[in-house]
Amino acid sequence: MKYTVPALSLAAVAGLLAACGGGGGGGGASSTPATVQMGSVAVSLTDAPACGFDAVNVTVSKVRINQSASASDTDSGWTDITLSPARKINLLNLNNGTLEALGTASLSAGHYSQLRLVLDGGANSNTVVKTGTTTEVPLDTPSALTSGIKLVNEFDVAAGQRVDLVLDFDACKSIVTKGNSGGYNLKPVVKVVPTALNGISGFVATAALGSHVAVSAQQNGVVVAATTPNPSTGEFALARLPAGNYDVVITADGYAANVVGAVPVTASAMTQLSTAAAPIAPAVSLSGNISGSVTQTPASSTEPAQVAALQSITGGPTVTLKYTLTPIGGGAYTLAKLPVTAPRYVAYSTTLPLVFGTANTVLPAGQYRVDASANGYAAKSVPVVNIATADQSNVNFALTP
Repeated sequence: MKYTVPALSLAAVAGLLAACGGGGGGGGASSTPATVQMGSVAVSLTDAPACGFDAVNVTVSKVRINQSASASDTDSGWTDITLSPARKINLLNLNNGTLEALGTASLSAGHYSQLRLVLDGGANSNTVVKTGTTTEVPLDTPSALTSGIKLVNEFDVAAGQRVDLVLDFDACKSIVTKGNSGGYNLKPVVKVVPTALNGISGFVATAALGSHVAVSAQQNGVVVAATTPNPSTGEFALARLPAGNYDVVITADGYAANVVGAVPVTASAMTQLSTAAAPIAPAVSLSGNISGSVTQTPASSTEPAQVAALQSITGGPTVTLKYTLTPIGGGAYTLAKLPVTAPRYVAYSTTLPLVFGTANTVLPAGQYRVDASANGYAAKSVPVVNIATADQSNVNFALTP
């Protein structure tokens, strides 16, 4: 069962989550004495958009919960939410705040320190479909199959109360290529996000929607959350953000970026940037490409590198316009169709419509800072890469610890 959260109150969401409960509790929950105070937990799945894929399919078999942070998969004390049969989910259907309810379980009141998402290992259970193709390519997912994806999260269950957990599965950062083999590994990037409906919403003009539009919420150039607008209406929702200020970046192939600076987000409301009657309309721009390679010394058999193109707005934020992952262990990358025209910028205001103007940037229009990073390696940066007159290749990085 899938549903779009922006159309529902939190109370309605809670009811739907309970109604969608799949599987059941394990680990002895059903035999708990009546004198033990009980609560419950409901778990749902959502997603950020993927890069270069039309489908990212994962098959969920269960969610496991334990009070001990150090419990192994064979230790006692686990309560399982089991999906029977295991459910194949296209993560790309779960953007703009959409949730897939995985189920509920009864838990003894107390503090819980470990949460695991377990995937099924059957043939074609976990696959990707590259953009422009129809063939499902298997994902290699060994760690998730044996013991589950271990998530960093602690939560308390009160007697007679239910805790709602939402697992945000970032497909874009989770799919990495295996060298030159043409295959893919799943290196899951999953975080637990607030259940309450909050965040940033708005509309992008439909004229740009066929151009790979992406909307992201960033802090200091780091992408915290991202989504793609509804392909028919242009509506977007960056849902379930921690309270704070974010820079919202809207990019589309063949258009200049739009940046809204310092957008405030509270813990319990959506901040609106535009309406259907007055959507954000990107300006047409020429584009260029940056490409090169990343080497990792010592070589890594598990870690890809991330490469990002950033611009700094004078008196405003530094933002990432595009990023990509290399194959595992490094390799070639391309940052394609970066705008040559300077971003359109406006500081957030409650007065709509927002009026964008051409941003003054620290680097001239068409010039980018390019950063490369990988877990366990020191980040490197090329301070100026100029695509104003020509594509730039051989922008290479050598990463070391």
